Amino acid sequence: MDKIIDGKAIAENIRGEIAVAVEGLKSRGVTPGLAVVLVGEDPASQVYVSMKKKACAAAGIFSDEHKLPAETTEAQLLALIDELNRDERIDGILVQLPLPKQINESKVLEAISPKKDVDGFHPYNVGRLVTGNPLFRPCTPYGVMKMIEHTGLDLTGKEVVVVGRSNIVGKPVALMCLSQHATVTICHSRTKDLAAQVAKADVLIAAVGQPEMIKGRWIKPGAVVIDVGVNRVGEKKLVGDVEFDAALERAGAITPVPGGVGPMTIAMLLYNTLESARRRAG
Repeated sequence: MDKIIDGKAIAENIRGEIAVAVEGLKSRGVTPGLAVVLVGEDPASQVYVSMKKKACAAAGIFSDEHKLPAETTEAQLLALIDELNRDERIDGILVQLPLPKQINESKVLEAISPKKDVDGFHPYNVGRLVTGNPLFRPCTPYGVMKMIEHTGLDLTGKEVVVVGRSNIVGKPVALMCLSQHATVTICHSRTKDLAAQVAKADVLIAAVGQPEMIKGRWIKPGAVVIDVGVNRVGEKKLVGDVEFDAALERAGAITPVPGGVGPMTIAMLLYNTLESARRRAG
């Protein structure tokens, strides 16, 4: 396997396949549609929304963008979501997080129709993931699984250690690895002797959100390392949750930051939107 897992290249291939499939759907009179809702002017969120819009355009997916002021009320946002749930042109709804403090994120995510929940955050879709019958898989964990698949590694019986227990990455990616017959350990920032847990991992998935918290010397020789973390150090430098240079010497394969998991998240968002459109097309 390649030492560096090039998320950008893998995502590009997936997006190319999506574009071909979208053209096939359009020939049947169905254009996949993704609604993206941004509340407020968080700079990082604006960048993400712009990237998603460009990715939709490149894949031939209809992008319906809604930019709302920061003072938008919860009731106004819920009314928009209700409208999008009923809009037949829309196959996926994405509400960009974080939301302003006057809006309950859980309430908003639960208002999205599970059939259009391309982020995979609705409790219905989380429940289906837990029971092994997912409708939509969350985009970042789904991208992680595609990267592991790209290495050619069979997870059956392998020791997978996930560092991070968030609902967005840690928990769902652990469930996905379990579904592929791995033995999974979930760790976090308060795990005792984290180094010993990491050292046993055939596959390490780091998603704890702390810059270079996982030291390269902890990595089991030959392990696959997927670093989901993106942490800003200083004004310009981005680093992951894993000490990259030292880990590179020991790992069998490792994702870089940036250029690793990040591009995969948007690719899998497009894939989920395509899948939703396919269901609409029957």
